[in-house]
Amino acid sequence: MHEALEHSPLRATTLQISFEWFLRAVAAYSLILGLMYWVRLVGFYPGTDWRFDLMPVHWKVASVVLAVLFPFAASGLWMLASWGPVIWFLCAGLEWAMHLCFPELYGARPQVVFAHAGIALVYATFRAAFLIQSRRVAD
Repeated sequence: MHEALEHSPLRATTLQISFEWFLRAVAAYSLILGLMYWVRLVGFYPGTDWRFDLMPVHWKVASVVLAVLFPFAASGLWMLASWGPVIWFLCAGLEWAMHLCFPELYGARPQVVFAHAGIALVYATFRAAFLIQSRRVAD
């Protein structure tokens, strides 16, 4: 046990602090996306098809699922919980599938797809940096 404590820093590294800020920024983005889905569900969104009772079934399912999961992911990301990124990747995967695989149903929204891809790339970069850092400490 003492060996593990010898290699762990007493203060957070710049990489750890940057990762925490990144996760919290993604949490804010996820909360905004979740609120946008809630706005559509309650009918404040302009347009005739953007009230829950008037939506097509495929939009009802997607909107309800994402309206619940995005704020849930946001809370996990903000708390730096290990399940936060998992739920976010689930939400991002659903939106990727919606806008890439079924654009005739959900519309093509490349800005959402690219935003999620960029976030996933930055997340993977952070995880790779943590892996490299832990291997250096182990050596």
